[in-house]
Formats: sequence, C-alpha cells, structure tokens
Amino acid sequence: MPGLNAYFARINWSGAAAVNIETLRALHLQHNCTIPFENLDVLLPREMQLDEQSLEEKLITARRGGYCFEQNGVFERVLQQLGFNVRGLLGRVVLANPPSLPPRTHRLLLVELEGEPWIADVGFGGQTLTAPIRLQADIPQTTPHGEYRLLQEGDDWILQFLHHEHWQSMYRFDLVVQHQSDYVMGNFWSAHWPQSHFRHHLLMCRHLPEGGKLTLTNFHFTHYEQGRAVAQIHLPDVASLYALLQERFGLGVDDPKHGFTVSELAAVMAAFDTHPDAGK
Repeated sequence: MPGLNAYFARINWSGAAAVNIETLRALHLQHNCTIPFENLDVLLPREMQLDEQSLEEKLITARRGGYCFEQNGVFERVLQQLGFNVRGLLGRVVLANPPSLPPRTHRLLLVELEGEPWIADVGFGGQTLTAPIRLQADIPQTTPHGEYRLLQEGDDWILQFLHHEHWQSMYRFDLVVQHQSDYVMGNFWSAHWPQSHFRHHLLMCRHLPEGGKLTLTNFHFTHYEQGRAVAQIHLPDVASLYALLQERFGLGVDDPKHGFTVSELAAVMAAFDTHPDAGK
C-alpha cells in the first residue's frame, strides 16, 4: 500500500523515481497539488482508519483527500516503498498561540538522505510545506509556497512560516520514535475532541504548482496567488459547494464507500451559515 503505479497515477506524475532530494521534492509538491487537504469525514461523521488498505482505498482509489494522519501516512509508505529512510513524528500545533502546550496531534515525517535529515509534511492544510526542508535551526528555507524556518529549544524543534514579514509558529516536535498506536490516539483526539476545529468547520486546501493555492472554509472559497487573494466566492448553496469540491479541488464523490451525495453534504453543512460572511 499504496501500489506505486496507482499512487503515481493519482498525483499525475510520470517522472523517474530515485532515492534523492530531487525525487523527494517533486513528489512532495505534486502530492500537495493533487490530493487535497480536507476534513469532511470528521463532519459526516465517519471514522478515519489509518491502516494501509484504508488509506489507499480513500486517498488513492476513491480520490478523496484527508488530513495529516492520512496524508503523511500515505506519503510515508510511498517513500518507504521507493527506498527512502523515513519515519513518522508527532507535533503539537501552536498556530493559534495556545496558553499551554496542546497534545501531539500532527503527523509529519523525518527523512534521512545521504546522512542529512530533512522534514517533509504534506498534511498541514493551507500552510503546509510544499517541499522538504533541512532539519537545521535558524536558517530561512524557500519552498514553492513561501519561506519557512526551524528553531530549536532543547530537544524540541519549532516550525515557523513567514507571514507578512512576521515569523509565525506552526507546530513544535521532537525526534522521539512514534508508533502506530500514537497516530491512532492523535487521530481519535483530533476527530472526536468537542473543541477540535476539525469538528466545527469544513476545511479544504489544494496547492497549485506555480505558487498559488485554493482554500475553502465552510462556504467561503479563496484563490491565492503568491500569498494574495485574487478571487473570493461566497457559495450560495450546497449544490454549488458540491460542484466546486469536484471542479476546483478534484475531489472524488462517487466511490460507494468513500463518496458522498449532495444530501449527505447538505446534512453536514446545515450547521454552517450560508451568509456571505460565513467562513471568514
């Protein structure tokens, strides 16, 4: 899981696959530009299974997206099959500047290439890395979608992105070995904790190869180019939303198990206001 040919077809990639930084960069970006970040299953609600078969069925065969436990779960397995030295890590999300440290609810990847450690992460939504970065402190690093840097505090690393000339922390992590049970626990918390933001908003993002991205918060759609909003749409109804998910995010909706109907989406979105200010 997943079959490499099926994965390459899913992300529309036909390049040569070698264990080097060029391949890692190419796959990282293409994954972000093809498989959307989304939390719809939390809202439906459906349990998100993290075993290899379930991840392949949902993200590859059914052409759905997912969030970090699913996205980086698939990406880690693909890299392993190609021969990369890769393992998962867990981080604490601090993007909203919480008053105390939250639990470990973000899955990311550590990749060793020719003795050098890199961080890869295809699952942090709108601000996710779209290229691997070196595990080095205090060095701004450029990706196709912005500047990032890592800080180090003892055994902890902190990932930051440059936002309007200000460095904003995203999450902090250490290099402790994680196990499947750790991901299962973090996934369950993210999907079921009453205050989890995944339970209260429809969230979606797909990056674009030239540096732009598409985001969705409930009924509010935004197209960004180079960090600037160039188009915003307040969707008037669920039918428009259902069409946009397929046309702009490439989301599969027809799979017998992982697809969903307009009526099912309407039941989810009934909790969210369709007023033009919704999702801001």
